[in-house]
Amino acid sequence: MAHRSRVRTYVKRVASAVTAGDAEAAQSTLRAAESELDRAATKGIFHKNTVARLKSRLVRRVKAIS
Repeated sequence: MAHRSRVRTYVKRVASAVTAGDAEAAQSTLRAAESELDRAATKGIFHKNTVARLKSRLVRRVKAIS
């Protein structure tokens, strides 16, 4: 349960950095979020395809403001 909460927190941090238009913060938080998502996938918290989809969406949003 803690892993799922941590992943959601990281995803929200990326989203808020994108909304604020802070490309540098979005990049750094994206790296941390990707790491956390991968960890959750290996532990079986999320399915690997779900993680791939979430990462793809986050990267698209970050690239849009860069």
